Amino acid sequence: MTTTAAYGTGERTAPKQDPGAAPRKRRSGRLRQVSLPYLLLLPALLLELLVHLVPMVIGIVVSFRELTQFHIRDWGTAPWAGLDNYKIALDFDAPVGEALLKSFVTTCLFTVLSVGLCWLLGAAAAIYLQESFRGRGLLRTIFLVPYALPVYAAVITWAFMFQRDNGLVNHVIHDQLGLTDSPPFWLIGENSFITLLVVSVWKGWPFAFLIIMAGLQNIPREMYEAAALDGAGVWQQIRRITLPSLRPVNQVLVLVLFLWTFNDFNTPFVLFGRAAPEAADLISLHIYQSSFQTWNFGTGSAMSVLLLLFLLMVTGVYLALTSRGRKATDV
Repeated sequence: MTTTAAYGTGERTAPKQDPGAAPRKRRSGRLRQVSLPYLLLLPALLLELLVHLVPMVIGIVVSFRELTQFHIRDWGTAPWAGLDNYKIALDFDAPVGEALLKSFVTTCLFTVLSVGLCWLLGAAAAIYLQESFRGRGLLRTIFLVPYALPVYAAVITWAFMFQRDNGLVNHVIHDQLGLTDSPPFWLIGENSFITLLVVSVWKGWPFAFLIIMAGLQNIPREMYEAAALDGAGVWQQIRRITLPSLRPVNQVLVLVLFLWTFNDFNTPFVLFGRAAPEAADLISLHIYQSSFQTWNFGTGSAMSVLLLLFLLMVTGVYLALTSRGRKATDV
């Protein structure tokens, strides 16, 4: 009767729930939240594996083989060389090792100058354009043009400008200003290093300008106003406020510029062709010549692995030093 009355009045008894169902739902929801970022990153990881990691592993394997033009069709049949390719590359008394060492020194000098000038020009332009004035937006757009242009189009244009007989550079400094007795060569000889440096800085400093300009947006204007009230000049404000506040940005910026510049292949290849002058023989182009012009892919791969190890070592030391300095500053 009680059951009938309950049904008659329209009441319903609640169904019994499994005590373990709610924890299982929570676990599945938590698992879904944890796995979602990895699923979203999976396509990029697969592309990274196919584009970079697989060729890198193959290059490491080739560096231990005596791979020449005789085995290029089936490189798996090339005889095993062990560490001989590395010994040839690191034997600085032999012609191959001596040429590699000169190229390495040239690349280090070029990288230091290029990164330093890119950062200096980018920081100066970003700090100058912080103040509001008429035409600031137009100047920002103009400064970013070299970064937006395709590398090949920009470098080919510079190659025409540095031509000896009909280039714009010699037309200005020799024909119009009369600064030289005869039109200098810019794409061969010792001047090729200056040419390479100019082109590299021209196309690299807008990136530093963009990153530093973004970092300056996070510095409160009240700090500059308070410093001005205390009698601090422009240089003191830059030294005491701007540069310390930009330290995290500069640490990442310098590392990225270093890696890009040290590995730069497109600029010297388009500017000078397959055989760069000795003064502008960067290590990336030197490895290309050692591999694809002499058909000694084993030695070229060994040089590439040595370059990779050097960059990893420099990056690790740089990150360790900068993180230690950051911790000391926080304390």
